[in-house]
Amino acid sequence: MTTGAPVPLAAGFGDLSELRTARRAHGGRWLAAALILAVLALLVRAFARGQIEWDYVGRFLTVPVILDGIVATVVMAVCAMALGIVLGVAVAIMRLTPNPVLRAVAAGYTWLFRGTPVILQLLLWFNLALVFPVIGIPGLWSGRAVDLMTPFFAALLGLGINQGAYTSEVVRAGLLSVDQGQYEAAQTIGMGRMTALRRIILPQAMRVIIPPLGNEFIGMVKTTSLASVIQYPEVLHNAENIYYANSRVIELLIVAGIWYLAVVSVLTPLQMLLERRFARGVAGGRR
Repeated sequence: MTTGAPVPLAAGFGDLSELRTARRAHGGRWLAAALILAVLALLVRAFARGQIEWDYVGRFLTVPVILDGIVATVVMAVCAMALGIVLGVAVAIMRLTPNPVLRAVAAGYTWLFRGTPVILQLLLWFNLALVFPVIGIPGLWSGRAVDLMTPFFAALLGLGINQGAYTSEVVRAGLLSVDQGQYEAAQTIGMGRMTALRRIILPQAMRVIIPPLGNEFIGMVKTTSLASVIQYPEVLHNAENIYYANSRVIELLIVAGIWYLAVVSVLTPLQMLLERRFARGVAGGRR
């Protein structure tokens, strides 16, 4: 039992009540904070005193062409991410199947589209007519590739198929995180492989899949800017068209940056809510 009396230490050291707590010096923290504040002050001063017409930033922030670009950016991000998720789930399942042919095809797909730059893939899709002048199903339907490969469709294929390669690894990691006993339990009650994946494995894997997938979607919003090279009218492309006409380069780039930050700021709390929902019932998850 404790009595509250001072506890004697070894001979010659007195008791605990005579000891004082020494405060740790935090000079490094204060120095780092001072350096950060100094850099921020220099940046603010540079933008404030630079040749930037802030009136133009406010004026072009809500012009129709910029707002249309924001809509096009969000639409492309959603569509490309949806295509990437569908492909990613299919490829992840193929990677885990016992069929060696499907595993090889899935591994090759991941290797190819993760190993080449996104901008290169966009340009290849947009110029597909140089390789396949006509696209279609023999005897049923066909069309000229130059008419079919519009900037929207080329951007959708380029971004979506590339995203599918990365998403497949995220989904595969989530599936591997589920204990092997879950697969065996599903088999013992007569479930097929696909039924077990849909009803048991995937729901449990979602808590591992959702966080990186949310980050991938936020990244996709910014990656759509690469589609400007094939004339897709997203916000950066439209901002470029404006500053080509009025030479207000920095002002229009700031406008585009503000809108990207606004979209990401809206998506981030939504991602956190989704993560919290799928984390319910596990250690560290909030209800």
